[in-house]
Amino acid sequence: MTDNSNPPGKGPPKGGASLEEARLRQQAIGVKLRHMFDEVVNEQVPDEFLDILRRADERSSGGGGA
Repeated sequence: MTDNSNPPGKGPPKGGASLEEARLRQQAIGVKLRHMFDEVVNEQVPDEFLDILRRADERSSGGGGA
């Protein structure tokens, strides 16, 4: 036998408010994560790191020293 105490289309299921709250929390977390990601992407790359990358490129292309 099935439980028809809450058939489809007959209002929100029990705990519907808590589901909505969970969705709102997830949405807020998503917004904050996107904001943090954007901040990291827009950070300036340190000169020391750029030097390391340049040297690695020179070695891989054969344009560098030893």
